[in-house]
Amino acid sequence: MGLNKSKGNMYPFVTHTFNVIKGKCPHDCSYCYMKRYPQPELHFDEKELKTNLGSGNIIFVGSSCDMWADDISDMWISSILNHCIEYDSNKYLFQTKNPRRFYQRVYPDNTTLGTTIETNRNYGISKAVVPYNRAYEMAHMYLPTMVSIEPIMDFDLETLSRWMEEIKPIFVSIGADSGNNHLPEPPTDKIKALIEALKEFTEVKLKANLDRLLRDT
Repeated sequence: MGLNKSKGNMYPFVTHTFNVIKGKCPHDCSYCYMKRYPQPELHFDEKELKTNLGSGNIIFVGSSCDMWADDISDMWISSILNHCIEYDSNKYLFQTKNPRRFYQRVYPDNTTLGTTIETNRNYGISKAVVPYNRAYEMAHMYLPTMVSIEPIMDFDLETLSRWMEEIKPIFVSIGADSGNNHLPEPPTDKIKALIEALKEFTEVKLKANLDRLLRDT
């Protein structure tokens, strides 16, 4: 409950997570780490809005359930954003697979908007909008953006790297499946080629779990 210190396989640069919307994520991604735990029905935990978010933190808001899914109330989203704005000396990361809902909002200063694009292909492993739509919406954001390619799945190099260049993220984070979900993973040489292509125009952050796929066989 409240402001939680980041741990486990979270982004290394994130210091804390903050979750007001809890329960079963409407996107129901097959690989979601939250499925390891019992999930109640989707709900808004109003008492979390009493949390002191402190100062000087880097907070991933909505790390356990996509707070921007179509099933989420606009009132819930606005309440969370307003609470974060009260603690404007922090940095905030909001990440979704439905970036269309990022538009026409008031955000705290020092906000980064992120999305997950595991691949450019449609593998049908999620109820979220398809990767192309995520990339298209993110290319039209007016705030700093980031992209998470995790868990990375087999992709088309030219297409995926072009999408990233059109988005113009301040960084791209790449990680692998840590849950043995039997996903269609790309070969080592293709991942290395993608990393080099992305380095031409943005910072690339490699997560420790990617080491498994970067080992030459």
